[in-house]
Amino acid sequence: MNLRKSAAILLGAVMVLAACNAATPSGSGAAGAGLDGALVKKSDIKIEVVTHGQAIDGFWGVVRNGVKAGAADMGVSVNYSAPDAESDMVKMSQLIDAAVAKKPTGLVVSIPNAEALSPSIKKAIEAGIPVVSMNSGSDVFRELGIKAHVGQTEFQAGLGAGERFKAAGVKNGVCFNQEVGNQALTLRCNGFFTGLGLADPTQGKVLTGQISDPAAMQATIEAALKADTTIDGVLTLGPSVAVPALKALAATSSTAHLATFDLSADVLTAIKDGKMDFAIDQQQFLQGYLPIVILTNYAQTRNLPTGDGTGLIMTGPGFVTQADAADVIALAAKGLR
Repeated sequence: MNLRKSAAILLGAVMVLAACNAATPSGSGAAGAGLDGALVKKSDIKIEVVTHGQAIDGFWGVVRNGVKAGAADMGVSVNYSAPDAESDMVKMSQLIDAAVAKKPTGLVVSIPNAEALSPSIKKAIEAGIPVVSMNSGSDVFRELGIKAHVGQTEFQAGLGAGERFKAAGVKNGVCFNQEVGNQALTLRCNGFFTGLGLADPTQGKVLTGQISDPAAMQATIEAALKADTTIDGVLTLGPSVAVPALKALAATSSTAHLATFDLSADVLTAIKDGKMDFAIDQQQFLQGYLPIVILTNYAQTRNLPTGDGTGLIMTGPGFVTQADAADVIALAAKGLR
């Protein structure tokens, strides 16, 4: 079964589940109680969400919109928090500990660095708090005892990007990692280089920078293109890097292929205009939305989706190309894609 068909089936099932379990926000009388015979009233359900990405970032703003939509549709209380810097695992651990101290009905976490975050996540599980992971952590959630993971498998997503570039004739591609230390991003780059045909993906050229400094990221890409004119492909791992990359290609008159992970209005416009090959869509709105639906239903009925049989619920990867970019531009501009 292809990914688009799988995603369509998953989304259809979730929509039915959400419709059956929807209620007005807590505090609105009988509707706040939710299902007859449920183990807990919806008005009593409190879910903590701790991710490594701040909602001010374009990608994570869509995740938070998904969280908010899930809370509204389910009629439950949800609190979202994140460290000031995506790489600050000490602060993220502290935020998880603070969330656990509130004794919530459920906890949602991203896992960019399992080694750093696992002690805090295990404390939540040992305290009897159901945990669902999202976005990053597909490779470690089961061993941590997490009930389900909502996201994509990062190596395979990068592999698909590399295979597409190879089919387009790319022979010397580079990968830009804006968050060194995030295992999910390392897997994306490794998958990309494997898809390009490198025997040892760790030998692929990786450019690095900080998401908070787009000018520096652009300068880094420009310098690489000038230093090695054989570079004919650039993969960025998020929209916040894709825009500086677009500017760098224009400034150097490079004809290198360009693609990115994740969507934004700028990315989709570039794809529509033929300035970018494609974007890898992991549907981050669903990554925010689905864990709230899952934890609400688990709290009330102990129903728990099994995804691929192990608890992995895939929201990607999908590939948005020039053929379909125009259809989702308006949605991305509204923070829904």
